Amino acid sequence: MTREAMDYDVVIVGGGPAGLSAAIRLKQIAQQQSREISVCIIEKGSEIGAHILSGAVIDPIALNELIPDWRSRSAPLDTPVTDDRFLILTAHRAYRIANWMLPRLMDNQGNYIVSLGNVCRWLAKQAEVLGVEIYPGFAATEVLFTEGGAVHGVATGDMGVARDGSHKAEYQPGMELHAKYTLFAEGCRGSLSEALMTRFGLRENIDPPKYGIGLKELWEVAADKHQRGLVVHTQGWPLDSHTGGGSFIYHWGDNLVSVGFVVHLNYRNPHLSPYDEFQRFKTHPTIRPTFEGGKRIGYGSRAINEGGLQSVPQLTFPGGALIGCAAGFVNLPRIKGSHNAMKTGMLAAEAATAALIAGRANDDLTEYQRAYRTSWVYDDLYKVRNVKPGLKWGTWMGTLHGGIHMWLHDLGLGALVPWTLHHGEPDHATLHAADDMPQIAYPKYDGVVTFDKLSSVYLSNTNHEENQPVHLRLRDPTVPVEINLRVYGGPEARYCPAGVYEFVDAAPPPPRVAEVGEDQNEDESRSAIAIAALRPPKRLQINAQNCVHCKTCDIKDPRQNIHWVPPEGGGGPNYTNM
Repeated sequence: MTREAMDYDVVIVGGGPAGLSAAIRLKQIAQQQSREISVCIIEKGSEIGAHILSGAVIDPIALNELIPDWRSRSAPLDTPVTDDRFLILTAHRAYRIANWMLPRLMDNQGNYIVSLGNVCRWLAKQAEVLGVEIYPGFAATEVLFTEGGAVHGVATGDMGVARDGSHKAEYQPGMELHAKYTLFAEGCRGSLSEALMTRFGLRENIDPPKYGIGLKELWEVAADKHQRGLVVHTQGWPLDSHTGGGSFIYHWGDNLVSVGFVVHLNYRNPHLSPYDEFQRFKTHPTIRPTFEGGKRIGYGSRAINEGGLQSVPQLTFPGGALIGCAAGFVNLPRIKGSHNAMKTGMLAAEAATAALIAGRANDDLTEYQRAYRTSWVYDDLYKVRNVKPGLKWGTWMGTLHGGIHMWLHDLGLGALVPWTLHHGEPDHATLHAADDMPQIAYPKYDGVVTFDKLSSVYLSNTNHEENQPVHLRLRDPTVPVEINLRVYGGPEARYCPAGVYEFVDAAPPPPRVAEVGEDQNEDESRSAIAIAALRPPKRLQINAQNCVHCKTCDIKDPRQNIHWVPPEGGGGPNYTNM
């Protein structure tokens, strides 16, 4: 069937902070210039905000620029930070670092605790008032190109395709969305964004990207344990000094607490389970009392960009640009990226609008690349550029080094640290063999503050049409057992936070019957049968319907054998207040 096509001036892939801010800015400038600019956003989630997961404490600097009167428009930023604490945890104690000792860059005063999903829902309303067309439930699965090789838009995935590739009765082919410029705001590890980086060589002479996995729960806690506006960050236990990460606890709304845990994905031990480290963290004697007597009402997980300045690729290519976390603008020590995502969306929109008014189309928006280099986004990342790579010296030496680095910038003495450290190997290459690393014994879930993966996935409201092609594809089906299980102990069963990957017993091969006249050693045969009975062969089972779209498997698989592609539009988590 021939795909229908729709033409726009600008198509934006992704309805997160970057994509929505870009759309709003495009329309604002068009109004100021008395021009008509058609703008379309497509979003793979069932609605705007359905796939948005963040802490989140948001710096309103970009929102102040984009919509200065956001307060009078009832933006969902109603919990200002009132108390900011940083704790170092050991197994049984918590030590608070005095605020005056922390770099000013880490200060959260003037910021707001929010549900980023709700902020995006509000931004979508502002965009629609300006005339932006927004289509949730449509996943972009293909980039379209002109004969000259420039990006010419995207195509959405077909709907109604069965698992075996046949067309079901409700089959509908995807739509082609043609554009003069296409902005990719897919978020961290976006599938089309990654393909574009490869096609156009956008990562040439750039450090490898670095990532973390962020896990989050939303709790409704007892009123006497709620401190509206309190922000707590921790470092240390339960992670060892060679494994980077930390936690956040944000008190907001009406007795709501967002609690999350981040594990840097360059960890070495394949026995480590980020999900179980998160559950164990909540059992700490300083942390557990907040949640006892409360109710867990939400769960989710998402990969996070951590490479910072050194890992930001070239942002533009003929016909389009990367914006927001598709390129990676997270300020890791601040644990903030939304303000930078919004600003880069605005900068790209300004470059695209100027090009459209000048009569251009499908060329390189080099103005956006230059604007980024002179923006406060670049400055924000430059000041913390050596924090993440310094962690190669271990958590404590690396943190001390990063703190000194940030303090010097705070004092206007950044010239004393002109060097830039670089990231080492990519995250998928850091695992050691399972036999060379210590086993980790995680405590059983108590059903009070700690819970199993499947009950957590239930709270994410994840849903996929089961009779559709599996969106977690193996480039080589032999790798999971022959390499991952044999060498690394099957790490995909642990780094996945949703129980998608399981190693289960495979059907044993039929017993071999000796041919007539064959000299068979009876003792050897019996020994082989006994060993096979004790260790039945394994196979990897992929429970794709559990996937919360965190992208961790696409990042951490040691042979890069797992390829995450978008499932049918509208599938995945449906987050509320996350």
